[in-house]
Amino acid sequence: MANTNLQFKTNYVVESKIEPFYKGGKVQISKDEKYIFCTCGSRVNVLEISTGKIVHSVEHDDQEDITSFTLSCDDEMLVTASRALLLKQWDWRQAQCTRSWRAIHTVPVASMTFDSTSTLLATGGCDGTIKLWDVVKQYCTHNLKGSSGVVHLVQFHPDISRLQLFSSSLDCGIRLWDLRSSRCMCVLQSHYSAVTSLSFSPDGGTMVSSGRDKICTVWDLETRKAKRTVPVYEAVEGVVLLPEDKDLSEIGVKSKDLHFITAGSKGVLRVWEASTARCVYTQTPPSPLTAVSEVEEERDDDPRSLTFLLHLPASSRLATVTAEHNIVLYQLPGLTTQQQFVGYNDEVLDVKFLGKGDSHIVVATNSCQLKVFELLTNSCQILYGHTDTVLSLDVFKKGFLFASCAKDRSVRVWQMDSDSGQVHCVAQGSNHANAVGSITCSRMKASFIVSGSQDCTVKVWDLPADLSTRGADVHQLTPRATEKAHDKDVNSVAVSPNDKLLASGSQDRTAKLWSLAEEGNVGLLGVFRGHRRGVWAVCFSPVDQVLATSSADGATKLWSLQDFSCLKTFEGHDASVLKVIFVSRGTQLLTSGSDGLVKLWTIKTNECVKTLDAHQDKVWGLHVSRKDDKVVTGSADSNITVWVDVTEVELAEEQAKQEDLILKQQELSNLLHEKKYLKALGLAISLDQPHTVLTVIKAIRQVENSGELLEKTVLKLRVDQKESLLRYCAVWNTNARNCQDAQAVLQVLLTHLPPEEILQYQGARTHLEGLIPYTERHMQRIGNLLQASMFLNYMWQKMRVAGAPSSMGQDEEMDTTPLAQPFFMIDKEKGMGISDDEKRDGDDSDGGQDEDPNCPVKEAEEEDDDEVSSTKKASANGGRVENGERTKTNGNHHSESEESSAEEALEEEDQTTVKVKCLPVSSTPQCQTFAS
Repeated sequence: MANTNLQFKTNYVVESKIEPFYKGGKVQISKDEKYIFCTCGSRVNVLEISTGKIVHSVEHDDQEDITSFTLSCDDEMLVTASRALLLKQWDWRQAQCTRSWRAIHTVPVASMTFDSTSTLLATGGCDGTIKLWDVVKQYCTHNLKGSSGVVHLVQFHPDISRLQLFSSSLDCGIRLWDLRSSRCMCVLQSHYSAVTSLSFSPDGGTMVSSGRDKICTVWDLETRKAKRTVPVYEAVEGVVLLPEDKDLSEIGVKSKDLHFITAGSKGVLRVWEASTARCVYTQTPPSPLTAVSEVEEERDDDPRSLTFLLHLPASSRLATVTAEHNIVLYQLPGLTTQQQFVGYNDEVLDVKFLGKGDSHIVVATNSCQLKVFELLTNSCQILYGHTDTVLSLDVFKKGFLFASCAKDRSVRVWQMDSDSGQVHCVAQGSNHANAVGSITCSRMKASFIVSGSQDCTVKVWDLPADLSTRGADVHQLTPRATEKAHDKDVNSVAVSPNDKLLASGSQDRTAKLWSLAEEGNVGLLGVFRGHRRGVWAVCFSPVDQVLATSSADGATKLWSLQDFSCLKTFEGHDASVLKVIFVSRGTQLLTSGSDGLVKLWTIKTNECVKTLDAHQDKVWGLHVSRKDDKVVTGSADSNITVWVDVTEVELAEEQAKQEDLILKQQELSNLLHEKKYLKALGLAISLDQPHTVLTVIKAIRQVENSGELLEKTVLKLRVDQKESLLRYCAVWNTNARNCQDAQAVLQVLLTHLPPEEILQYQGARTHLEGLIPYTERHMQRIGNLLQASMFLNYMWQKMRVAGAPSSMGQDEEMDTTPLAQPFFMIDKEKGMGISDDEKRDGDDSDGGQDEDPNCPVKEAEEEDDDEVSSTKKASANGGRVENGERTKTNGNHHSESEESSAEEALEEEDQTTVKVKCLPVSSTPQCQTFAS
């Protein structure tokens, strides 16, 4: 099989996503012309024009669809209305609702707008009323009644001093309201269908209205009469008055008369001269390859129709919104396309990487148009040519030429310009008798394409050698070979890396291998049988004589091209496996299924090493970049996701971390050697390793005047470093071995910092509460150690005076001066000259049974054994006198007076068998207590 020394991939993470951000409804552009606001169900999304990314999103808590929204003229406030009859005011940059109130309308709000001062908000309801709100003082100022039906348009006069509001409803009239008297001043009657937009002249004296009755009307607002009615011969959804101070001769504006531009059902922008009612300019249609019939023009759902027209005066641009939810920006004066954003992709059927460095992707959606996205900006080109849904795509080796096939029974070849990135159709062919469901390109050079159709045939189409130099001409393709390949639909076709073999997969549950070596002929070489349901995809290994197939039976299989036997079967998807591709030079597989999952398989081990929960629906599109470092997926949930292989990245990052850690450890060692403790402590804290910080603290406490040096060093740390130090102290304090260092640091912090400052540290209360029980335990342990050391000192004194002259009095006072150095170690296994009988006697005493429950056992047992070798350890098994019995110590019997003195020395000590390990001390004994 393939090279097993290759680094296997282990994980992919999301690099970018192209998600639906607009599904119909209102679109508004901010005053600074940086953002596009648009509705998407229960959300209002904010799209940054420069990057094409969704930068903000606001959503109602009740998940109710937003019926209308508006942005204030100062770009500060966003107000939304939902079906729950709630109005919400948002700080949209923070995605925070600052205020909400009942809309008072009895049915949902259909339209809303702000005045030019951003203080008055008008809402038009489906109940035929209009309400005005003072958003500063937060109350309703007007309730305007009189409209019939839904008020779908409200707009303030741009001159706020007039205090006028215009509205339109189902009666097709335009009502002019005087806000001083709250009365309707007049109804402007001209339209016989819904009024869709209003546009005002700079002086406020002229207004143009557009309607779906295929006319535009120019109004004189001084006389409130119609000056001219302009028939535009299409249902108009938007109208904009063109500025008079710009040179717009490129679009037919030759005079200073009033001109306006319209957008409507024909899908093109047209410029009109108001005084003559003439169309002086018509935009070139985006799809010159297909003519639009009169019937198609009348269709309400024509994807080419325009639904909004917006003016961006600061940058001299126009924005249009299409019925397919695409937003297109045009630059004046030439109306050249500047940017396109796709608001909703519908079901994604296929997706492929494209362009230099895989900088673009081409997407086939549930549409007759192809979309080419630039991944950096999400800007999109929309390609027209097919007349029915595009079903499949494939890209040639260099990435600038690709092929498509569609339900219109045709195939097309497209070319991307390497400099400009513009894509155009260079060849097409129509010879199939039914929808073409799959297509593949030659691998070595751009010499042919192969298509598979629902007519059960595969066709081989030769491409001309001069295809890339033909300019705007579209070459007509004819098939050089046609073969009845299967008994049912051909779902997938693939060409081998050497262009000599062809594989096909079909609904008839088989895959077949064909020879392409013979001129003008396709020869059958063998059949792969084994799948229980239709075969969805076939793919050749890039290095081995192996074919991969995926099926609706949920299995992926590897087949030998030599004997057509099944080599391996991969099962893991819960439903149909729709796509399969090789990655990692043929050593791994990627599969996608109708369960929304993408799985990464290692062929050698037959193991699924990663499952990507990629989508919520069928993953139809799956493609790997030419560098094998990225994967793109497209799904029926309308999302497109670009995944990046992080295996090498993770390894490189881990290696870089290790190298950086080694360098910092070396630097820390140097700082400690140079006694630059402040820098060393700061560096250790930056590593966020409590043990390393503890090493520095121990080094400080070993020098002369350690207390003063520790205090000086700790107090010079930054606040965040002190905060970390407190957290580390809580950790150190849990271990008896490190508790003294923790307590030393705590003493500095608690005695020099005010409590208010300490309590401001993150988690300070939790850390301090955690310190208390362990500190109490350490204090109890130290108390027990002091008692044990006194008992040990007493025993030593008695052994030292055992051979003294008899003249020495029995009641001679014991020397209680602490020992400067320990002379022996007490071991709990071996006695010091104790016989077995004596051991048994000692075991029978009560002292060996009463173990102090408060004596910490585990901390002492964790002490390092290498401090004293096992051969030098000694032990004693002793007890105290109780009820007149004698205590046996080191094989010597003591008098009752000695026993009485011992009892006086330990009058509050419980009867305990004490085994100790003494450490060198300078002024006070330091001992570790071990329970028997």
